[in-house]
Amino acid sequence: MKKILVLILGICLILPIVSLAGCVGENSQNSQTSSNSKTIIIRTTGATFPKYQIQKWIEDYEKTHPNVKIEYQGGGSGFGQEAFLKGLTDIGRTDPPVSEEMWKKFLEKGDQPLQFPEIVGAVVVAYNIPELKNATLKLSNKALADIFLGKIKYWDDPEIKECNPEIADKLPHKEIIVIHRSDASGTTAIFTTYLSLISKEWAEKVGSGKIVNWPVDQMGRGAAGKGNPGVVAILKETPYSITYTELSYAIEDHLQTAELQNKNGKYVKANETTIKAAVENVKAYIPNPTEGYKENLKLLLNAPGDNAYPIVAFTHLLVWENINEKHYSKEKAKAIKDFLTWVLTEGQKPEHLAPGYVGLPESVAKIGLDAVNMIKE
Repeated sequence: MKKILVLILGICLILPIVSLAGCVGENSQNSQTSSNSKTIIIRTTGATFPKYQIQKWIEDYEKTHPNVKIEYQGGGSGFGQEAFLKGLTDIGRTDPPVSEEMWKKFLEKGDQPLQFPEIVGAVVVAYNIPELKNATLKLSNKALADIFLGKIKYWDDPEIKECNPEIADKLPHKEIIVIHRSDASGTTAIFTTYLSLISKEWAEKVGSGKIVNWPVDQMGRGAAGKGNPGVVAILKETPYSITYTELSYAIEDHLQTAELQNKNGKYVKANETTIKAAVENVKAYIPNPTEGYKENLKLLLNAPGDNAYPIVAFTHLLVWENINEKHYSKEKAKAIKDFLTWVLTEGQKPEHLAPGYVGLPESVAKIGLDAVNMIKE
């Protein structure tokens, strides 16, 4: 009887040890699995012009790539270029092509920068006129330029009335508040380049760039906001104001946008059809990604065609060729290549496009794909 009790006691002592060993083995296996599925973080910084598109891509891509986390920070094209230069981001984003001066600074880092388009968008002119809630404002080239030059002070100016005979009696005698970006902005560069194309006076007095001196500021009728979200927020809170922003923000925030006069003299509103018409009617020259500074921002602006929207532009990606793994580890380089390949192929399909954006022409997407293949792992 004693022998039986001793045997049972021995078995009871052994079982927990076997069970514990099993747990240790299982935990070790789980730890190994966790190690094999290490999350790779990709940081991308810059232009707010493509904000909603970037967020859409990130959301869709991460659903099928759980081991990759993509962090996006806006701040504007100027900020994106600086962050890329300083190595604070993996992928820079800029609306206007990088200048030759900045390109030389990139090259001084001992690696080859690559720049190429990622998506097509449009800059719209949005306004807050309570009396026109159910009507669309039309603005001729002259009226648009004169508003931002500060030459037109009131909404019922004869120049604006002439563009809008159907609603002339609704235009209020209220001062126009002009809202612009406070930061180094690609959207500003696009808009001011367009104004320089349609107005000789604007070109001579103000010019174009990511930052310009706005005449309305000296007149006490200017206001500034940071990023596209900043100007939109001020517009919504300021009756009788006007601003420029990316189409997707206008859609997201239900803003009223003007019909602008295009190169053929027709008044058109920004939408998928009119943006595509602009891209199709212009032969855009995209340089080799290793010479991105040679791209001319003016090529897509003020495109010919009755149905072409006049302020259409590419927004661009900046990556490194990664010579001798200078900027990316092998794992990160591989993840960046996979993500950008997806962006330029699957990401250009309608189901992955955010409202207000249009996919790249296939020939332009191929330039980007060739650049992505240059990234060294």
